[in-house]
Amino acid sequence: MADPLIGIIMGSTPDWETMRHAAETLDALGVAHETKVVSAHRTPKRLYDYAHGAKARGLKAVIAGAGGAAHLPGMAASMTELPVLGVPVETKALKGMDSLLSIVQMPAGIPVGTLAIGKAGAINAALLAAAMLATTDQALATRLAEWRSRQTEAVPEQPE
Repeated sequence: MADPLIGIIMGSTPDWETMRHAAETLDALGVAHETKVVSAHRTPKRLYDYAHGAKARGLKAVIAGAGGAAHLPGMAASMTELPVLGVPVETKALKGMDSLLSIVQMPAGIPVGTLAIGKAGAINAALLAAAMLATTDQALATRLAEWRSRQTEAVPEQPE
């Protein structure tokens, strides 16, 4: 298998229920990726090592999913030059609004591209990461265009 180009990180193993949709989308597009549990709060050294080494390992972007305080995307972005795409994971208490606001409200100078809460955000993060790679990878650009075409064709013109 090819070396990973996209890193998918999440704050805890339950976040996989959301973040698996990013991995499945990248699989469908033929984009090599890796997945890791990297908590900003419980495994800060793992986060530090991951973020600082991501570019040297050949990653081109990081998709970071987190719930609650949702510090993972911002902390990762503060420690790497790579683009970081944040996916707010839905929480029980506030339905993911807490996660969304934590990720989207980054201070100037530490950007995190923030997507929708939950499954849609995970899928869109993968599509956005693939689109970024496709600017310099014509084969991926073709696969992405085909994926979008199939999506369009799947929408009926009339209700069934």
